[in-house]
Amino acid sequence: MPHTYEAKTFTLPPLEGISDESVKQHIGLYEGYVKNFNSMTALAGELMKEPEKNALAVAELMRRRSFEFGGMRLHEIYFPQFAEGARTLDENSALGKALAAQYGKAEHAIAEVRAVAGLRGPGWSLLYWDPAGKQFLVGFTGEQHQGHFATLPIVLALDVWEHAHLLDYGAAGRGKYVDAFFKNLNWGVPEQRFETLA
Repeated sequence: MPHTYEAKTFTLPPLEGISDESVKQHIGLYEGYVKNFNSMTALAGELMKEPEKNALAVAELMRRRSFEFGGMRLHEIYFPQFAEGARTLDENSALGKALAAQYGKAEHAIAEVRAVAGLRGPGWSLLYWDPAGKQFLVGFTGEQHQGHFATLPIVLALDVWEHAHLLDYGAAGRGKYVDAFFKNLNWGVPEQRFETLA
């Protein structure tokens, strides 16, 4: 019997520049990813009872199932970054020091994350840590399951799909939303993530 995932509950303060309604709808979308992944997993199990007969359906289901899983997990990284309110990056934290060592200044790493967030099309701007290479990598995943640096842990996740900014800023408001994201970001969360990796 496959594990059934449950949507996590996020306790977020009011966010400056990101409305309560936008957050509510965004969390609803996340809950849909969880539900869809569970449903697709159950359906795949049924279809696999006759794999030859259902080969095409199973193949497509498996491709799409990773999209739902990616949406579930990336949002579980994204929402906690707002918990307990905004906090600036501590330059003396392990994360602050490592960013400065690689980029000269932590602000240069943030600028790279922002630049990737501005790429055309929906997706995620992600700051990864490569333990083998001892370096940060900034990446863009256009669909939540494609374009990742395989196996690398994510230190910071910035959702730039339209659903993250459409309600508050319209279709062309991604830049204003990215500003609001960083204004509300609790850097203590990425700092704690990094401490477990370094």
